[in-house]
Amino acid sequence: MTGIFDIGPCDPPPKSFNMAAYVLRNAAELADKPALEVFGPAGSRVWSYDQIANAVRRTASGLLKSGLRPGDKVLLRIGNTVDFPIIFLGALWAGLVPVPTSAALTQREVSWIARDLKPSLCVGVDGLPKPQNVACLTPLDLQAEQESETPEMGDPHRPGYIIYTSGSSGTPRAVLHAHRAIWARRMMYEGWYGLTGTDRVFHAGAFNWTYTLGVGLLDPWAQGATALIRSSEVENRDLPALLKQSKASIFASAPGVYRQILKSSTKIDLPDLRHGLSAGEALSARIRSAWQAATGTEIFEALGMSECSTYLSAHPGRQTAEGYAGFVQAGRRIAILDKKGTPLPFGEPGTIGIHRRDPGLMLGYPTDPQAEARHFKGEWFDTGDRAILEQDGAVRYLGRDDDMMNAGGYRVAPMEVEAAFAALPGLLECAATEVAVKADTHVIALFYTGSRLDEAQLEAHAEATLARYKQPRVFVHCDALPHNANGKLNRKALRQTFEVAR
Repeated sequence: MTGIFDIGPCDPPPKSFNMAAYVLRNAAELADKPALEVFGPAGSRVWSYDQIANAVRRTASGLLKSGLRPGDKVLLRIGNTVDFPIIFLGALWAGLVPVPTSAALTQREVSWIARDLKPSLCVGVDGLPKPQNVACLTPLDLQAEQESETPEMGDPHRPGYIIYTSGSSGTPRAVLHAHRAIWARRMMYEGWYGLTGTDRVFHAGAFNWTYTLGVGLLDPWAQGATALIRSSEVENRDLPALLKQSKASIFASAPGVYRQILKSSTKIDLPDLRHGLSAGEALSARIRSAWQAATGTEIFEALGMSECSTYLSAHPGRQTAEGYAGFVQAGRRIAILDKKGTPLPFGEPGTIGIHRRDPGLMLGYPTDPQAEARHFKGEWFDTGDRAILEQDGAVRYLGRDDDMMNAGGYRVAPMEVEAAFAALPGLLECAATEVAVKADTHVIALFYTGSRLDEAQLEAHAEATLARYKQPRVFVHCDALPHNANGKLNRKALRQTFEVAR
């Protein structure tokens, strides 16, 4: 029997729709309720729903007064401040297409994105690299006195926002999402979060990470809950105290943050916490068990990707068994595909396919039609994640179908790292791969041939050419790199040799 898991389609979004208006639809009713609290070493700062909504409307007005028109693209170069979600939602409110980017990107990386996408405007802050030959304003420049009274409504399937993800070819790839993407996230409220309007959701990530933007900000606001975020000065070791102080009911982070918290705390008193959420990379049974013992609460894991956010997850009503990534969320249509894109029977390994009808699935890769053609196979989008689908909707994750690396929750193409080092004097050939340096800890390693280079020189070159999360943490000089019979680099062999030697 063909293994397609389907619990009915998600209700369609309204025919006239705006993502920002949907997120802030409760703002007038909840005017004085805290929408956002940012915690720092000196205390916290609170923004009410009314303050956030007013700032979004003023920003939308300022963007339109700058000469932009609906459909124009706006590149965001903003750090971990409240300006990030305000500019993002302000652009959507005005019918523009925001392009959030990581604050960690270097001048080289952000300039490449600008050449690839050709945005009409960059909104950036001092201290972050800006692209050349693109007009740039600051968030302060956009705070118009006159608010934009009504959002730009339209087809929910029209372009909403663009994010960049590492493409398997080695160059970043633009991912275009529709306004309806926020509507599709409702499947996660019960299917993963257990989210209600009374919750206080603490996310450990930075604003510009799409995991934080969605789970930590937009979804809580859409439900009328309070979003809690730490400032960049707060260390992971300080999080247990902040979680208690903030009365967080849900905590979200990548597995690495849970691991670091548990290093120094075997018993954590969090009387208001109902449970934790984990995504970005695989959560080990050891971390989940240790967190449960330390806090008395569960961690619910989800699997997703930039092209569709999360679509498999555990949730408060149903925890996964060890070795499983989650259950197909209600409203999704998921199958396991063979190499031709044909659904396989339950229990057989293949790659995860998401049906084209999924409202959370991207519109496409606007600057890479060849990649779009490779991933869309008939009715299905082939994720490249290998798995086995059981008849009850549980999914056993088997890893990537390619050499993509996972660095702290960010997917990174090895070819992108290798390209950054290719012209370094003295280096002849290199290969990047993800390696385990200890239990539950994986980093990017660069193996290279040629002259034995000083590690400080290699680290400096990485810092100058790659965002921090893409930079190798281990450098290994080799006499030669392994290749298969077709001459392709065998990164798996490098990884295995390194880990066995340790």
